[in-house]
Amino acid sequence: MTAMTRIIFALAVALWAAGPQGPAAQPTALPAVTPAITGPGPMFPGLRELPKGTEPADFDYVAKEYFVSGTAAGKPYTTRIVVRQPRDAKKFSGIVVSEVMHGSGNSWMFFTTRLYMMNQGHIHVEIASQKNPTEASIIKANPERYKSLSIPDAGQVNEITAQVGALIKANLKDGPFAGLKVRHSFLMGTSQSSGVLVNYLRQHAISRLADGGPIFDGFFPTSVVGNNAIPQIDVPLLQMQTQTEVNATAAMGNKYRKTDSDVPGNKYRLYEMAGMPDNDSRENPNYHPDPCEKPVTNFPEGAAMSLGLHHLIQWVDKGTAPPHRQLITVENGAVALDQYGNAKGGVRNTYLDVPIAKYGVPNTAKPGFAPETRADFYCPNAAYEIPLPHDQLKTMYKDHKDYEKKVDDRLKELIKDGWALPAYTKQIMGDAAKAAVP
Repeated sequence: MTAMTRIIFALAVALWAAGPQGPAAQPTALPAVTPAITGPGPMFPGLRELPKGTEPADFDYVAKEYFVSGTAAGKPYTTRIVVRQPRDAKKFSGIVVSEVMHGSGNSWMFFTTRLYMMNQGHIHVEIASQKNPTEASIIKANPERYKSLSIPDAGQVNEITAQVGALIKANLKDGPFAGLKVRHSFLMGTSQSSGVLVNYLRQHAISRLADGGPIFDGFFPTSVVGNNAIPQIDVPLLQMQTQTEVNATAAMGNKYRKTDSDVPGNKYRLYEMAGMPDNDSRENPNYHPDPCEKPVTNFPEGAAMSLGLHHLIQWVDKGTAPPHRQLITVENGAVALDQYGNAKGGVRNTYLDVPIAKYGVPNTAKPGFAPETRADFYCPNAAYEIPLPHDQLKTMYKDHKDYEKKVDDRLKELIKDGWALPAYTKQIMGDAAKAAVP
């Protein structure tokens, strides 16, 4: 954004915000920040258990915790951020991707996209700007370590998020990013935390950097609950809806749908992911053992989420516009299915285009489930995976090698067309090698 463009945009934002929508845009105050916290006791991780070989330490990543404090919504606050970064600063890509810690007390977006992010050398920042999970998860886990944390008002979340975002770009000599050159900063969220992100978009127009520029250079809301369209903003936004959300709003007309745009000041993409559930039952430990009535899916949620994040980053960092994709087909208020029972249209992958199973939503909890498993919550947000009949598979593939070749051929096409990331080839082909195909 040129200096003149920034001035024009700042004036436009001020005129817009000064009306019924809210106050005029203004520079965002930086929060005070401590040195890295080392104790007492262990740090609340903000991550669930991860599969062996995929933890940050396996990629030579370290997690550093800092306390930040300031004034938001007229009240003082102190909370924490966690910066997950390459141990070797030379491996930092210049890209920072943040998320507000989910209401469950986890960084679910990093959990899901971590393989892509760490392979790329991106930094992840977890922002604890929500009152309830900060108290119920972080402080409760270690009251002594976190005795100074306090978010007195749930309404402070947007301003805290903005202040941390401004801190990321501030290049403080003694701050968390000292010695690191941040080129671009993004905010992402999923399900509950995507609701926080969408709510923050109004703050995005109000809270700016000192030069009038945006605090975050792009937004990646996924699994957005509800049926309302996301408002237009001045930086690229890529919205990813899973089949769970498409199915949930199909009878109401999928009113959240907006037309893709490449117009400056309104760069937008909507990706609807066929076969993909709201929750990652492949790796989320809440699904192991399986608490759901139908077998939970092994759908590679990380590969799909990372694809959207990658396209958003490239859009901002390189100016490469993401490809356009058709939406999931909805007929008579329901997701339309093909002859295998899978969704038609949408963003495709090898699991649907070279099928051996039916991927459907929603799932349901097993009768008599133990309440502590929260199966009544997790199963409706998961998909199910039902193998196609043996006899049908024999008509579709000559043998297992034929199936693997078809997966490999389709994967190469998807990578070439921008619908799959090479980093997940090993995972996808590994699934194909283990598939129960005659």
